[in-house]
Amino acid sequence: MTIIDIPAGWPADEAAARALQRELRGRLVLDEPGPRPGTGHVTGLDVAYDDERDLVAAAAVVLDARTLDVVAEATAVGRVSFPYVPGLLAFREIPTVLAALDSLTAEPGLLVCDGYGLAHPRRFGLASHLGVLTGLPSIGVAKNPFTFTYEQPGPARGDSSPLLADEEEVGRALRTQSGVKPVFVSVGHRISLDHACAHTLHLAPRYRIPETTRRADSLCRRALKAALGGGP
Repeated sequence: MTIIDIPAGWPADEAAARALQRELRGRLVLDEPGPRPGTGHVTGLDVAYDDERDLVAAAAVVLDARTLDVVAEATAVGRVSFPYVPGLLAFREIPTVLAALDSLTAEPGLLVCDGYGLAHPRRFGLASHLGVLTGLPSIGVAKNPFTFTYEQPGPARGDSSPLLADEEEVGRALRTQSGVKPVFVSVGHRISLDHACAHTLHLAPRYRIPETTRRADSLCRRALKAALGGGP
């Protein structure tokens, strides 16, 4: 398997990465509704790391948005491209994630990231970063609220509450299954928060985590194991 090297000119320090974040954030599109839930394709993205070997495996899994059947999938393995710095985690994995996306044999449609979009200290998490770079609509669905505050949503599936940075709504805590902990949904690029939440609910018919993330998580772990010589 080919190991993707760190791209030439990739930010090497925190100052350069923050500067690039600021530049790219100016290209965010936040006034489009985005695709209707249950239509077209949705693509789950996730990564797995091997810290000892400084490798990251990325997976992209395209689902039919209506049926949630797998349409296409691809993986890539690369060098970790940035040190661990909270708020700059996207820089560690984006080259490898983009390589996986480029290997797909179907149009990705909506990108669903295991992480954040506007729910980020500088309002530019992984989902926003990938959305701007690809031009595709994108959302972030995270397992925890990062540093933001929220009130517990109601106990029923579909209940939600604002995810707040002071008084600014940067996302929503969304209950995808009754009586189960919420997930944290934020806009990435070219989609509304209402549609982001509706997509998340549609993608989570049985479990707390969307099917896009569940399938991508499993695939990237298998890809990393194979890259390390552990078989498929």
